[in-house]
Amino acid sequence: MQSTLTQWTVEDYHRMINAGILDDRRVELLAGEIHTMVPESPEHTYRGETLADRLRKSLRDRAYLREARPITLANSEPEPDIAIARGSRSDYATRHPNGSDLLLVIEISNTTLRTDLTKKRDLYASAGIHEYWVVDLQDRCFVIFREPDGTTYRQQQTVTDEPIAPIAFPDITIPLREILS
Repeated sequence: MQSTLTQWTVEDYHRMINAGILDDRRVELLAGEIHTMVPESPEHTYRGETLADRLRKSLRDRAYLREARPITLANSEPEPDIAIARGSRSDYATRHPNGSDLLLVIEISNTTLRTDLTKKRDLYASAGIHEYWVVDLQDRCFVIFREPDGTTYRQQQTVTDEPIAPIAFPDITIPLREILS
């Protein structure tokens, strides 16, 4: 007899959280599978906080920046390192942002690079998230995905040293050297 993997829904996942089944576990739901989250290295934390601080100061009150908090997608509830959502914090008092709320999602990546460049990219594209950045700590670059089309993005660009700006906020320039050096 062949076994199959049980696929969990977002509702199943929330019931497990509410029942305390997942207490004391760092997990996220990706494409119906519950994955253990890898602990952050000091560099991962430092680079993520540096980028989040820079974006938060530049955004002021134009959008809501969340760090390492859940977002709700069709069959997933990942916790990206940085997510910029429309509106303000109070808009999400009773729910997590979803694909249509999100203007930019960012993953800081070292040991999870393969997942971030494939599985998470596909999840974010499927949810219609217009822009997704992977901060690649191994190769010291940003991989920028734009224009979701089904389960992928039409545009992919690797940036190593020139400044970049989010599509939703072209006036906010992020100097990569400042984030990665």
